[in-house]
Amino acid sequence: MFARSIAAICLFVIPAFFYVTLSGVVAAHEDHAVPDSFLVYVGTYTGPKSQGIYTFRIDRKSGKLTAVNQPAKTSNPSFVAIHPSGNYLYAVNEDAEFNGEKGGGITSFAIAPQTGALTKINSQSTHGEHPCHLTIDQTGKMVGVANYTGGSIASYRIGRDGELSSATTFVQHKGKSVHPRQQAPHGHSIDVDPSNKYMAVSDLGIDKVLVYKMNSRKGTLTAHASVSTAPGAGPRHFSFHPLGKFGFGINELNMTANAYRYDGRTGSLELLQTVSTLPPGEKQQEGQSTAEMYVHPSGNFLYGSNRGHNTIVVYKIDQQTGMLTYVENQDTGGSTPRSFGILPTGDYLLALNQASSTIVVFKIDARTGALKPTGEKVSCPNPVAAAFLAR
Repeated sequence: MFARSIAAICLFVIPAFFYVTLSGVVAAHEDHAVPDSFLVYVGTYTGPKSQGIYTFRIDRKSGKLTAVNQPAKTSNPSFVAIHPSGNYLYAVNEDAEFNGEKGGGITSFAIAPQTGALTKINSQSTHGEHPCHLTIDQTGKMVGVANYTGGSIASYRIGRDGELSSATTFVQHKGKSVHPRQQAPHGHSIDVDPSNKYMAVSDLGIDKVLVYKMNSRKGTLTAHASVSTAPGAGPRHFSFHPLGKFGFGINELNMTANAYRYDGRTGSLELLQTVSTLPPGEKQQEGQSTAEMYVHPSGNFLYGSNRGHNTIVVYKIDQQTGMLTYVENQDTGGSTPRSFGILPTGDYLLALNQASSTIVVFKIDARTGALKPTGEKVSCPNPVAAAFLAR
């Protein structure tokens, strides 16, 4: 049970070999045991090549990535996340119409204990077109979804058997900004904070990161606060520091990253710094934009993906101030890295190259955060997002 639980939620490893989740110490092992392998669930855009969610296994000793199980068939599962119990997986269905109803969907799956195979439990409408991101609270009682084209968010209760309730919250965002793609709101990501009290929503269309207060028992979200980015930045994805003092956002339209001070008691964000996601002195070119952002499980480094430029940018995080220092841009070995994933143990990064339909594995330098290609490269049709489960 220990191995399954630690991989189902964001965690980091302290040198004393304590496994720590965002909510506190889970366990300490005198034998310093860590998982030898993880299942990697990859969400895709479906079509002629892709059928849904693909499963791989990564061996931590060799870094080898191997396909396992048959794809779980579901429409456009562009983002996937695993329940804290390790028993369930949730995926958005990034559609304009789902099950005959306008708006996209969210689907729950049971994870087979022995094989990791997925079996559908149920689906619900997100009441907004093209949902592209979701997050599960740390108690496993609720899930939040961001609708891109719909410019809205929704939330749901999670039952004991993993089943999703009908939507318990629906909020339609309003407004626009200065870029041609910002004539309406576009909810692009939703992330639960380390205190499990708030969720941060990046809305690309209105240049804001909005904070919602959450009630996990009722499965509801209430508008609480917001912080603005530069006009035309287009906030896309967001990642909290594991200790809860800082948050980091990646801006799609102007290819920048923002560092924020975060107060988990009040749910407030304060902009500290804005830096480019490109190498020093390099300018954004036509057809280039950013995509994903994650803090390393140790909290020491920050990673972001650049589409068109086809790199992962790496920053060092000052643990006292939250300020970012540029480390490198690493080529992803493919085209259009829409997303990437970092193993919960912090030793590997998997770049998901959507346009070239490849997953490329990198070893993470624990001292500098720099990425080194391992030579491991596997095929996967239109990969978009990854979730990990120790197995």
